[in-house]
Amino acid sequence: MTSHTTDDAGDAARPRPTRRPRMTPTARREARWAYVFLLPWIVGFLAFTAGPMVASLWLSFTEYDVVNAPRFTGWDNYQRLAADPQVLRSLTNTIYYTLLHVPLTMAISLGLAVLLRRIGRWQGFFRTVFYLPVMTPAVAVGVLFLLLNTQNGLVNRALGLIGVDGPSWATDPDWVLPGIVLMSLWSLGSSVIIYLAALQNVPRDLYEAAELDGAGGWARFRHVTLPMISGALFFTLIVNTIAGLQMFTEVYTMYFGNRQNAGSFNSDAASFYVIRLFQEAFQFLHMGFASAMAWALFLVIALITLVQVRLSRRFVYYEGDS
Repeated sequence: MTSHTTDDAGDAARPRPTRRPRMTPTARREARWAYVFLLPWIVGFLAFTAGPMVASLWLSFTEYDVVNAPRFTGWDNYQRLAADPQVLRSLTNTIYYTLLHVPLTMAISLGLAVLLRRIGRWQGFFRTVFYLPVMTPAVAVGVLFLLLNTQNGLVNRALGLIGVDGPSWATDPDWVLPGIVLMSLWSLGSSVIIYLAALQNVPRDLYEAAELDGAGGWARFRHVTLPMISGALFFTLIVNTIAGLQMFTEVYTMYFGNRQNAGSFNSDAASFYVIRLFQEAFQFLHMGFASAMAWALFLVIALITLVQVRLSRRFVYYEGDS
């Protein structure tokens, strides 16, 4: 009798599995309509993103020139990728550009956002002014950059007014990459707006408490502002890094789309990884090799992003963190 009572008590104490509530007819109808509205995106994703990605992964192990059927070659494309000097040069240029572009964009954008936060009622006007270049087509930006050449460049004319002989930004191989970095700063308005929004969300009482503790301007910026906007800094770090590694349109317009300019210029100085990928695929019809280049870039970006996410745990602060 006692044993039976103990078993009943144990069964009563054991948590019973909760049943999933049944959907009402209205909820089922809403779910069906949700899938109907999502269907165009799902079909588009499968047809134009997931499908081509799977196809390119297969093609990266083949020799394929569009005309003839793909011929399986194993890892040959990846071995060639690691030994091709032109690919390595384009990868070096891309990394060099990214290492300059990302910190400069973040630093200048943060400085402009701090200034915008202090100008009061004119903030809306200047916010629009800084963001307008983002709306400029990338091809137009590439064409405008050609105005920086030595003969007719506006920048060099301005430098000449103060007695400085400016370099040939668009044709001197030693100045092409620094010039492209300067050109990329034209469209930093997105980062400015993101930082401005983050700065406006920093609680004022934190600054007041730091000031009461004797913290100066730099100390408040370092110990209050930067930690509180670290989430925005981390976001722009990832986005700008990915954009830098995929640089294409502006540079291709300047040096590879203009046949006249390309004929008098050593294109290796402006060769970026994605430009080389484009040439291999659509100029030389080496689709298999180009697919291998695309997947190598995908893995590099994924690895860099993973490292950034791992490191972010040390310096990114979120409001919910204790």
